[in-house]
Amino acid sequence: MSDTTQELVLAADGRPLKQSLRRALMRQKIRALMLIAPLLLFVVVTFIVPILSMLFRSVENDIVPDTIPGVVTELAEWDGSAGLPPSEQVFRYLYLDLFKASEAKQHTRLGTRLNYEKTGLSSLLRTTGRSLDDVGEEWQDPLEDIDANFKDGAFWYQMMSGTDGEDLLEERRDLWAAMVGESMAGDVGFVPSEQVAQMLPWTTRAYTDFAIWTAIEDEDSVAEEDPWEAVYGALGMDLTNPETVTAIQSYTGPGADALKAAAANVGQLPQTGFREAFAAENEDWLSPDVWATIKLYSSSMTSGYFLNAVDMQLTPDGIEQKPENQQIYTQLFMRTLVMALIITASCVVLGYPVAWLLANLPMRTASILMILVLLPFWTSLLVRTSAWKVLLQQQGVINEILVWLGFVNDADRLILMNNATGTIIAMTHILLPFMILPLYSVMKTIQPSYLRAAKSLGATNWTAFWRVYFPQSVPGIGAGSILVFILAIGYYITPEIVGGTSGVFISNRIAYHISSSLNWGLAAALGSILLVVVLGLYWCYDKIVGIDNVKLGG
Repeated sequence: MSDTTQELVLAADGRPLKQSLRRALMRQKIRALMLIAPLLLFVVVTFIVPILSMLFRSVENDIVPDTIPGVVTELAEWDGSAGLPPSEQVFRYLYLDLFKASEAKQHTRLGTRLNYEKTGLSSLLRTTGRSLDDVGEEWQDPLEDIDANFKDGAFWYQMMSGTDGEDLLEERRDLWAAMVGESMAGDVGFVPSEQVAQMLPWTTRAYTDFAIWTAIEDEDSVAEEDPWEAVYGALGMDLTNPETVTAIQSYTGPGADALKAAAANVGQLPQTGFREAFAAENEDWLSPDVWATIKLYSSSMTSGYFLNAVDMQLTPDGIEQKPENQQIYTQLFMRTLVMALIITASCVVLGYPVAWLLANLPMRTASILMILVLLPFWTSLLVRTSAWKVLLQQQGVINEILVWLGFVNDADRLILMNNATGTIIAMTHILLPFMILPLYSVMKTIQPSYLRAAKSLGATNWTAFWRVYFPQSVPGIGAGSILVFILAIGYYITPEIVGGTSGVFISNRIAYHISSSLNWGLAAALGSILLVVVLGLYWCYDKIVGIDNVKLGG
């Protein structure tokens, strides 16, 4: 081999050895990845995706901007510091947006969402939604008296139809889809007229919304259906604009005569605006606090759920602490952590001697006793918890025995139910096997000869246990403690049944918001905080003890 050239080392197939080794390693990695791919996919689908979904839901706030988009856009310019309600323009958007939402039965969802932040908004939106037809009829009746053509659905269809308003049609489709959460694709059988849209913008938007809903959801012919009352209200909005009245005078398209008659008799239409109409339905619509709440929660993302989860709130003046009588979640978090630690410690104290006994008895005897340890798993969790309710109540078995033995006076029976004591007792019993099993599996690997060697060197029984046996069982204590603590911190059935008001966990509130109040955003925020707390404690445990020292067996 010369100094300037170097022959490549070749593999058996004639390729350079480095290239062949690289290809072989790549094939091994791909093969290993294919072997774990099903498990990896299962973990992603059942664990990662739900957690990410929970995190997203805790900040997601699409209901408000998707349900009343026009109000949200217009309300951005409103300054509530003056203590005055928004302008007439905002109430016009409110009428049209809320009418749409009412037809799609989405205004109740909007009310529920806003009611989380300000009590009373749910009933306000629900009652107002039922009266929107009456508000529109205040404009419908005089318009029909001015020209009878306004009573005819075919006349409206002819007047509003065109061939050049497809962009507006698609825009209104997208707004509908965002609100109802499903596609509004399909043949509407109607395209708005661009000329009419420029002359009557409010009316065109309202009629296009009516046409989309009628054709896609009701599956009716737009040309044969009478328009919503909102369309008449929207025409009344347009006729209050002098520029619209002027444009109508030179208009010669379909419906020109009826529109000119309406423009010439504007005085017959209601002279009050939509702000007055909403105030007549409910004076709360003139409250700046109502509109401040809507504006605060009009963005698609919000920190409000997380603030509520730590007993704070978002206000027009910034982030503030909730009133003291409404601060419950911080207390629940602390109670959950403290009680979970107490339950874990109780399981260690009670489970360690049992595990030691099982590990040191003859195999036949240990197997029989192990059946007793596992026996609770054969019984429903609900049944076991209900049994503790029978045992712990003041007229229950435990108090009866204590009274019979004379340890407790009949008039001073112990209160073991509907408090933290009942929760700790019941959950310690339920979670005790999860502590015993890891301890037992680790203790079985400890050689008895170690203790004999310590004693032969002069150690007492206690010294041999504490200096030799116990340190080797610590990994089992760590594994059992992590298992019991994680299970305890997420329990909600047992605290719900035996805990009362002072023995419930934060998980009970999460379950309540998911199943009863339907405040999934707050439930997701509480769950996310709980997840972060658990991960933080896990990190601290790893730094102090070391997760490598945790063992489930030899």
